[in-house]
Amino acid sequence: MAEQINSRPAQIAASAKQPDPAADAEKRALGWTHTARFRTTASQLDQLPQTELPEIAFVGRSNAGKSTAINTLTQQKRLAFASKTPGRTQHINLFDLGPKMVPDALFADLPGYGYAAVARGAKLRWQKVMADYLDVRRSLVGVVLMIDSRLGFTDLDRQLMSFVAPRVGNGAVKLLVLLTKSDKLSRSEAAVALSAAQAVLGEFATMEADVAVTLFSALKKVGIGDAAKVLHGWVHP
Repeated sequence: MAEQINSRPAQIAASAKQPDPAADAEKRALGWTHTARFRTTASQLDQLPQTELPEIAFVGRSNAGKSTAINTLTQQKRLAFASKTPGRTQHINLFDLGPKMVPDALFADLPGYGYAAVARGAKLRWQKVMADYLDVRRSLVGVVLMIDSRLGFTDLDRQLMSFVAPRVGNGAVKLLVLLTKSDKLSRSEAAVALSAAQAVLGEFATMEADVAVTLFSALKKVGIGDAAKVLHGWVHP
């Protein structure tokens, strides 16, 4: 009898140690994003290094929470610089990921777009830089588009989608849409925001197989693990 009694805790402990594939995948993905470190900055496409490493670009309106989302995904407070004046940062910043001596991917933080205080000339210049980047950057494998969940897709966001649609449509580039600041919404409002975003993405019929969308909150840590797994999967299929 004693042997039976003593074996039960061991059985419970063995059961508790059963692997959880989903949790393990999230842990690996977050460990990978945490390795992000600054590599270089450039104000023109021809200043970017030519590399064979897969590149993931982060884009979004100036007040959509892009820098905060990057810092949250990488679990670093100041990796991506958030200017006190949105729209003032006008450079592409690259970050290495993976082992220190042999990185396996790059994050590209593109300037925010659409902020009213930025001069029209600067807006037009960066609009062209971003369009060209999304169109011709050979190492680009994925785009993370930040959308303020309270506002949904604006005309500028739709314009950005049109830039990337051809390459997503032919399978060259994948797209993840993060509906940021979802903590500001009630549960029902969040459901409506998610449905509305899915409807907009549905307008790009050829893109459906290569598009993911999720609610995201840096404050409440919503969607972080899911987003990290998507990005990790793009680089480590």
